[in-house]
Amino acid sequence: MTQDVAPAAARATRPDEVSVNGVIISRAEIAREIQNHHATTPAQAWHAAARALVVRELLLAEADGLDIAALPAAHPDGSRETDEESTIRALLEQEVKVPTADTATCRRHFERHRSSFRTDDLFEVAHILIPAAPDDAGGRAEARATAQALLAQILSGEAAFEAMARAHSACPSREVGGSLGQIGRGQTVAEFEAALAAMAPGMVHPEPVETRYGFHIVHLAHRIDGRDLPFEAVEPVIAGHLELTAWHIAVRQYLSLLVGRAQIRGVAMDGAASPLVQ
Repeated sequence: MTQDVAPAAARATRPDEVSVNGVIISRAEIAREIQNHHATTPAQAWHAAARALVVRELLLAEADGLDIAALPAAHPDGSRETDEESTIRALLEQEVKVPTADTATCRRHFERHRSSFRTDDLFEVAHILIPAAPDDAGGRAEARATAQALLAQILSGEAAFEAMARAHSACPSREVGGSLGQIGRGQTVAEFEAALAAMAPGMVHPEPVETRYGFHIVHLAHRIDGRDLPFEAVEPVIAGHLELTAWHIAVRQYLSLLVGRAQIRGVAMDGAASPLVQ
């Protein structure tokens, strides 16, 4: 008769009982909570769920001790908070205070991160795609040779870019001579963006541009440079970012205090991790 060792292994990583100040969090509760936590292993998901329930119990107990309650509020999607969600929200609103980001603080952040506060460059671009799978070495070598031959004809004036796109490109844009219209940052792959950034308007890139899709012959028709945004236009965005960051830090500190004075058994509370502040 063979012995099933799986339950013993599970017990080694999943304690039979998790409790907070004597209040037991059942295995059934933890099992239901697991669906809200993505992890690489079942054990990691179990511990994440257990920690989240420990945090919930700590916050609800603290709210009860302070006699805090609140009416459930409506979410933007039309749903409403649960009683527990509204109680925790009211507790944090009362107990966790963060400073308002004043204009001087926002301006210092603006000056340190000026490159983040500008509109994107826009590129009016066309391309010819010679496809090749990333893991097909022979196919990629053949695609590169084809792209180089087509590019040579275009650069020498023997063939028009639009005609070559219609005849040879594997991209649907071939129907419009390879035109992709205006594109900005994040709309294409990094190698393609890097090639565009180095090109002058009216230029055909002197080498095929390699990406995971294959090899591209690239023509930049026009470029509209981004512009720096004035501080006044972005101050509300900066203030919101700074205040939210400060709130996350303050909530972590508050949870650490609650964890530090509680008796918690069955799960390690590393850093007072909580879905509230992720």
